[in-house]
Amino acid sequence: MKNINNYLAEILKVPTEQVNSCSLHYEVKKIPKNQFLLQYGEICRYVFFVEKGLMRMYSIDKNGKEHIIQFAPENWLISDRTSIYFNEQSVYYIEAVEDSEILFLHPDFFNKLVAQFPDSAERRDILLQKHVRSLQDRINSLLGETAEERYLKFIKMYPDLLLRVPQWMIASYLGITPESLSRVRKELARKNFVVD
Repeated sequence: MKNINNYLAEILKVPTEQVNSCSLHYEVKKIPKNQFLLQYGEICRYVFFVEKGLMRMYSIDKNGKEHIIQFAPENWLISDRTSIYFNEQSVYYIEAVEDSEILFLHPDFFNKLVAQFPDSAERRDILLQKHVRSLQDRINSLLGETAEERYLKFIKMYPDLLLRVPQWMIASYLGITPESLSRVRKELARKNFVVD
C-alpha cells in the first residue's frame, strides 16, 4: 500500500511510524475494468482512494448522454459527497476505467485520523478547501472558457491520462463532442503545441 502510506505521511502528516496502523480503518479491493463502485440510485457508503488504476465518475442525462464529472487516477480520492454525507440516492456512477486497486474508506476515516493524529486536522481542512476550489474552477471553466482552454486545463490537471483514456471520455469531461475535441487537437498541433 505504497500510495496510501505516502499520502497519509506526506499529505496528511501522519507520523511515518504510525502509518501502518491506519490500515485498520480501510479495506482494499481489486476492481476489474468496467466494474462499478457506485450506480445511479444507490447510497454511497465509502470514500474511495485509488491505490492503483483509474476510476471515473459520471452522470447520464435524460437523453442518454454521459457527462464525466471526475477522473481519479492513482493517489486521488473519489466519492459522491452528497450521497455519502446526506444519505441521498446517488445520481452518479463510479466505474473502473482500468483494472484497479481501491481502498474503501468509511466516511469517518478522516475524523478518526484527526482524533488519533491532531496535527493532521489542518491538512485535512486544506485538502477539503482545495477540492471546493477545484469544483468552482471547473464550473467556471465549463461556463466561460473555450474548448481549447478547457483541454489545456485538462492536460495540466491530468497529465498522464491522455494515453490512458479514449478520446470520447476526454470530450465528455470537457463538455464537447469528440469531433470538437479532434478540431482542438488539430489546431494545437498546427500551433506546434507539445504536451510535456
